[in-house]
Amino acid sequence: MKRHLFYITIVELLIAFGLSSCEDKPKSGRTDTPKSGEISFAADESFSPIMDELKVVFEALHPDAKLNPIYTNEVDGVNLLLNDSIWMTVTARNFTKKEFDNLKERNMLPEAIPLAYDGMALICNNQNTDSCITINDVKRILTGEAKLWSDVNKGSKRGEIWVCFDNKSSSAVHFCVDSILDGKPINSPNIFAAQTSAEVIDYVEKTPNAIGIIGSNWLNDKRDSTNTTWNKKITVMSVSRMDVATPMNSWKPYQAWLLNGRYPFVRTIYALLNDPRRGLPWAFAHFIEQPRGQLIIFKSGLLPVRGEIAIRDVNVNSGF
Repeated sequence: MKRHLFYITIVELLIAFGLSSCEDKPKSGRTDTPKSGEISFAADESFSPIMDELKVVFEALHPDAKLNPIYTNEVDGVNLLLNDSIWMTVTARNFTKKEFDNLKERNMLPEAIPLAYDGMALICNNQNTDSCITINDVKRILTGEAKLWSDVNKGSKRGEIWVCFDNKSSSAVHFCVDSILDGKPINSPNIFAAQTSAEVIDYVEKTPNAIGIIGSNWLNDKRDSTNTTWNKKITVMSVSRMDVATPMNSWKPYQAWLLNGRYPFVRTIYALLNDPRRGLPWAFAHFIEQPRGQLIIFKSGLLPVRGEIAIRDVNVNSGF
């Protein structure tokens, strides 16, 4: 009799264990852990160079992990996150209060992690000698008040100013509307959007009277470990806070000028998370904000959000 009860007890335990395992299986079907599994994440297309570098290193450190990037525009990337299609998106803005509250109400775990600072770069054709520009003139161009190069630099014979963005729904467009125009719309018939940052560079390279607006991480010459050499196909414009732009009062989006505030168009890159499981998306985002990820950020030409960075003036003596 005792042996019979023992067998019944074993069967009951196995049934209970099976039921418990079914209950513990996440409704999403996810099986990823912080170091293994396969997930997709979204990122604004303008950040694809640096995200590709970070992805390669993370996967090398965690051979059982597979990250599939979806490079898209800012609007679609955030919507994928809000609709629970992905659990991480990388973009140049934080959650809005409405977005954050919506996720909290659904018992999600929204988290915004600052990753880096990026310069919103203006680029022009190598033939263009009018490569210094004021903040006010940028505003006038974006609102359509200034349509000719002579409206910006008297005596210029370059004709119409054509401005090219990477995508009509990109973080670059959002930055210009929100941070440069104080919420006013971009309103000029001479402004249009391509599809990618690479297309912006290609257009500006071939168009002498064009201006391109893209993230500065697209511009670094990878052969230069000092991050002070730009893509030689185009010219990176210098931006001034003064009423008249000169080479002495205008600045390019170098890391040093992002850090000390001389370059005016700086944006914060965030990883927006909605990962209640705290699995692979959560681990990848926190890897980027940790020392190894921040070093990759620094070497890419962006400015890390963490770490002590000192800028020193150096006097160079030409005598021997």
